[in-house]
Amino acid sequence: MDTLTDDTEGCYFNRSVKFFYESSGKNISDHWRKRDYTIVSLGMAVCFVVIFSNILVIAAIIKNRRFHFPIYYLLGNLALADLFSGVSYLNLMFHTGPWTIKLSKHQWFVRQALIDTSLTASVLNLLAVAVERHQTIFNMQLHSEMSTRRIFVVIVFIWLVAFIMGLVPTMGWHCLCDLENCSTMAPMYSRKYLVFWALLNLLTFSIMVAIYTHIFVYVRRKSKQMAPHTSQMRHRETVMSLMKTVSLILGCFVLCWTPGLVVLLLDGLGCDKCQVLRIEKYCLVLAECNSFVNPIIYSLRDKDMRTTFLEILCCGSRQNRNHSNSAVHFNTMDQENSQKSQSAELMPRSNGTPLASDSTVS
Repeated sequence: MDTLTDDTEGCYFNRSVKFFYESSGKNISDHWRKRDYTIVSLGMAVCFVVIFSNILVIAAIIKNRRFHFPIYYLLGNLALADLFSGVSYLNLMFHTGPWTIKLSKHQWFVRQALIDTSLTASVLNLLAVAVERHQTIFNMQLHSEMSTRRIFVVIVFIWLVAFIMGLVPTMGWHCLCDLENCSTMAPMYSRKYLVFWALLNLLTFSIMVAIYTHIFVYVRRKSKQMAPHTSQMRHRETVMSLMKTVSLILGCFVLCWTPGLVVLLLDGLGCDKCQVLRIEKYCLVLAECNSFVNPIIYSLRDKDMRTTFLEILCCGSRQNRNHSNSAVHFNTMDQENSQKSQSAELMPRSNGTPLASDSTVS
């Protein structure tokens, strides 16, 4: 986008990044302030944690054959998206503050596209996991019957949509020819695009809330039905653990994403009194925190995952596996089906089949 030709009428293709920042009211300091050091230091620390934790998750899923099922392939892709997010934010930390003024417009758009792509991929992966869990739990299965090929198609689709969303502003939905419509937080982004992007993510968030709420209500109802008819507490413990996990997922997602999405929406709507610039960087760091919270919620509550983490961190030494009474282990789908058949014989048909746990959930 940086050219050596004259600007066309109404467009500002040859103006610097500083010109757009000053036009939007987002002034760039030419020296480092205490606030800049704090934000960059905090952001880099979060990035390194995100990168390390998600590399660990991916390595664990590859290493342990017990995780070679659709749900774990999706969690692995989620970890990959969060890893990409950590790298994108690390790139942002090295191109923010006084460094921003030295960027060309092309470099600025690349910086923003990386962030948009990574965050979109993370949200879509979370949605895919939610849909997979909904399908699996309501079909009384331990693992989804989706083929590896179908899972691969879903993963490719997620990244295709994410890259398209990241490139949309670069391909034309910017404000280089509409200066009055430039965003305050992202001075070369169109306000209309920010509204579109924020509402799309909030819609995705709402769908996820609806899915997990449906799961929550269903599991609670099943728990009440199972309680009078089973002598083994592990079924009820598994149900309660799933309910806690769902609550953590919802709570952390709301905490990490809602502030940033609301601020983006307010900026897109042109709320001059909202002072979005005072909190934007904190919202970005908070949203990035979701990328290392996800491995904790989805993976660290799994005993097999924790054991694999220890094996990797201890350079491959095998750890003693202590399985609690509430844990259910299946190496194959045949073992799962066998367990389900035995449970069905023990329980009345009117109450349905007890819910199997997803690997070992604590």
